Amino acid sequence: MKDAFGIPQSLLVLGGGSEIALATARRLVARRTRTVVLAGRPSAALESAAGELRELGADARTVEFDALDTESHEEVLGKLFAEGDIDMVLLAFGVLGDRDHGQDHPQSAVRVAQTNYTGAVSAGLVCGQALRAQGHGSLVVLSSVAAERARRSNFVYGSSKAGLDAFAQGLGDSLHSVGVHVMVVRPGFVRTRMTAGLPEAPFTTTPGAVATAIELGLRRRRETVWVPGRLRPVMAALRHLPRSLFRRLAG
Repeated sequence: MKDAFGIPQSLLVLGGGSEIALATARRLVARRTRTVVLAGRPSAALESAAGELRELGADARTVEFDALDTESHEEVLGKLFAEGDIDMVLLAFGVLGDRDHGQDHPQSAVRVAQTNYTGAVSAGLVCGQALRAQGHGSLVVLSSVAAERARRSNFVYGSSKAGLDAFAQGLGDSLHSVGVHVMVVRPGFVRTRMTAGLPEAPFTTTPGAVATAIELGLRRRRETVWVPGRLRPVMAALRHLPRSLFRRLAG
């Protein structure tokens, strides 16, 4: 269960290698989260991350999980929930794809869509059902500011995040009455390995800043979190710009 300050005692990270997810796990462990499961594709980096969390005082381990292998999600995630209640699930996996040529390589675009949307729908529904059965918990979904309006330079990624965002909002509505909290997180451009080499955009942020916003959102039981917060009015304006003007402003 969560403590009196809204901090989960147990955390399951889907996409355990995500820099944002690890920054969030470190922050929550520092705030009394005691059990962490990092689910992702096996790698030395994933094991190293679990070791770091153990050094911080958490009971941390890794579990093999593949977002694209949707047929395995019920079994893999079901086993984790069968071990005991999970207070928070952080859905953090995703791929950026090729910003400049994704539309020229349909199979690459399909992989982006299957990872960011189809895989997330599968895992999100499995976790949502498990949280419903236990009667409490939070599902935190890493969306993106790109979900608000897709840019022509990477519209495949933006469209996949738009689908994920809408799905998470609907899932949150369906679980609200049973005491399960779903929070959608919409960061702007985040400095990570995934974005290395790309030109920074206005309102650039960091994994640590996103982690801080997630913790605050959990405490306040927010349904949507923008990082940084001033992106909310900016995107509200951009969302309603005529398409001809938006084309000129957004690359």
